[in-house]
Amino acid sequence: MSSDADVPGHLVNQARRLAAECFPDALSVVLAGSVASGRATTTSDLDIAVLIADGGETRRDTLRFEERVVELFIHTRAGLGELFAADAASRRGVMQHMYADGLVLRERDGAATRIKQHAEDALREGPGALAPATVESRRYALTDALDDLVDAADVVERLVVASVVLSTAADLLFDHRRAWTGSGKWLSRRLLQADPDHGGALLEGYRRLCEEGEPEDFADAAVEVLALMGGPIREGYARTWRDATEPAAR
Repeated sequence: MSSDADVPGHLVNQARRLAAECFPDALSVVLAGSVASGRATTTSDLDIAVLIADGGETRRDTLRFEERVVELFIHTRAGLGELFAADAASRRGVMQHMYADGLVLRERDGAATRIKQHAEDALREGPGALAPATVESRRYALTDALDDLVDAADVVERLVVASVVLSTAADLLFDHRRAWTGSGKWLSRRLLQADPDHGGALLEGYRRLCEEGEPEDFADAAVEVLALMGGPIREGYARTWRDATEPAAR
């Protein structure tokens, strides 16, 4: 989590103005996302979590405030509990990270402080382990995708297959480290947090493939992740249709 000094003051002030204008009765307002983490750019939006009184509607709104896009995550206490549970089940911990890493703009009776503590505890505990059948299915999917990566002669096909290799290898590595996952830009950030060595090798190999067309380092990095999880699976892999936990590789 960044310190307050890392957060651009004009963006914090803008978020405070929005909170005062749009949510004067909120129980807490927390600024999160790239702005709170010190990664803001000139076009970064404001990600803001708003705790409202019971009886309100838990929802997500997008608006424009003072020419800046704002993503609002509005919730009651009960709604936040449901969001925490859903984010734990998805292994992404979106709301947990927003509160744990966010900057409190306003709160009543320590509401945001208590939620932040709860979120920090949940993040330290980490997500639960994937079911063994799910791990096996993803090992098979990664084995299959790596075969396709090596065989791909078409540049576009190779890049598409590489994205499958990256996401599947990342899922396995996150599970191995019992770490929270991410998507989009957060995938790379979470990978480096979870395992700087293996995650870094995956990302660097993927960069080389995309920029230079060289798949070898990327494939080697994915194979190393497979080795951590028991190695590739080809012959002998089987599953029933009814009990399948994952879609087929294709």
